[in-house]
Amino acid sequence: MPNQIMIFLLDTVLGLFSLALLLRFYVQWSRIPYYHPVTRFLVTVTDFVVRPARRVIPSWRGLDLSTFVLAWLAQFIVLVGINLLAGSGASVSVFAFSLLALVKLAVMTLDILFIMIIVQAVMSWINPHSPLAPVLESFTGPILEPLRRFIPPIANLDLSPLVALILLQVLMMVVENLQRQIVHMF
Repeated sequence: MPNQIMIFLLDTVLGLFSLALLLRFYVQWSRIPYYHPVTRFLVTVTDFVVRPARRVIPSWRGLDLSTFVLAWLAQFIVLVGINLLAGSGASVSVFAFSLLALVKLAVMTLDILFIMIIVQAVMSWINPHSPLAPVLESFTGPILEPLRRFIPPIANLDLSPLVALILLQVLMMVVENLQRQIVHMF
C-alpha cells in the first residue's frame, strides 16, 4: 500500500512537472509571447530548474534544449522510480529507460496536440476571439495548415481538425507499439 501511494505521487508530481517543462519547450518553440498568461505560468513553475540548466545545456537553433532535457530527465526519474518502487525485480538497462522516457515525451506531445486540436475546434464555435485562441493556433497551426491546403472546407466547415485527430490516433498507435517493443527488447 505505501509503495502504491509513492508510485502515484511520483508519477503525478513528476509527470505534471514534466508536462509543464514540455509545454514550456513548445511555447518557446512556437514563439508565444512572454506576456501571455499561459507562458507566464509555465515560466514561473519551471524557472527554478531551467535557469541553472541553461548554464550547462545550451540552446540549439533557437530550441531551448535545457527545458527538453529536463522534461526527459523527469520522465526518466519517474520510470526508474516506479520500477524500483514496484519491486518488479527485472533489471532494465539505463539505455532502455532513456528510450522509454523519450517515447513517453512523444506520447505526451501527441496527447497535447490531440487535446489542443479538440479545444481549438470547440472554441472556434463557442468563442473564436478568446485570448487562448492565438496560443492554440500557434501550437496546432503547423499541423492543420498543411491539411487545410488539401482538405477544403465543406459548407464552411473546416474538416482538417478531424483528419488531424485521426492521424494523431494512428501516430499514437505507432508510438505505443514502439513502447511495447522497447519493453520486450530489454
